[in-house]
This record gives sequence, C-alpha cells and structure tokens, in this order.
Amino acid sequence: SRLTPTLDPSDDRPSPLRVPRTSGLRRSEAELNRICHAAFRSPRSSPNPEQADEITEESLISDIQKLKEKRDMLDREITQLVSEGYRVIELEEHISLLHEYNDVKDVAQMLLGKLAVTRGVTTKDLYPDFDLDLND
Repeated sequence: SRLTPTLDPSDDRPSPLRVPRTSGLRRSEAELNRICHAAFRSPRSSPNPEQADEITEESLISDIQKLKEKRDMLDREITQLVSEGYRVIELEEHISLLHEYNDVKDVAQMLLGKLAVTRGVTTKDLYPDFDLDLND
C-alpha cells in the first residue's frame, strides 16, 4: 500500500532565518510566459509501476530520518559559522551579491557573443579589447 508522508508536528524547533535567492535582474515577460505555461516537470523521476509497490512505511520513515539528520547537520554548521563571527545577514547579503554578479556576467557574456558575431571574430578575440582576463 502507498503511504503519504506527513510532517512531524512534534518537531516544532525554529529553523535559522533563510532568505530566498534574489537576483539583480528580472525575467522578461516572454521568458516568464514560457516558464509558467510549460508542462510541469518533477525533479524526481517517476517510479515504474514495479517500483511503486516498493514504497513502504519503513522507507518513508527512513527518508524522513535522513532529512532530519541533514537539517541537524546544517543547523550545526550554521551555529559553528555564527560562533566564528559570521552573521547570517552578512552571508545572505554576500550570496545575493554573488547571484547578482553572476547575472551581470551572463549578460556581459551574451553581449560579447553578439559583438563577436557582428565583428566576425571569436569571443576570445574580444577579451584584450576590453582588458578582460580569459580566466574570469
């Protein structure tokens, strides 16, 4: 028989503050329409009919236990970082800035690619023109 996992209501421990990823750039309306109206694809593969029968209460309990252990390990790592002087808000700001940097770099790469096509050269050939390091 198939069982549906439930949240453990007895585990009401507060989790550290987590902020969703934000980007410095916004998606275009066309991109949002393409993403929002596409067919849903689960990140997990669908079980075969033979595999569906293998889902047991024990396997679900084991999966829940592994997730709790992973959460506890991450909470310990966060506690250690805080004890070393890191502040959660600083880490979140740093991560946000890294995401923004990557978004800007992606746009710059796209523009360099378009310019290279226009000039009939490779993107690599443009790096010296803009004092860019090939290792960046």
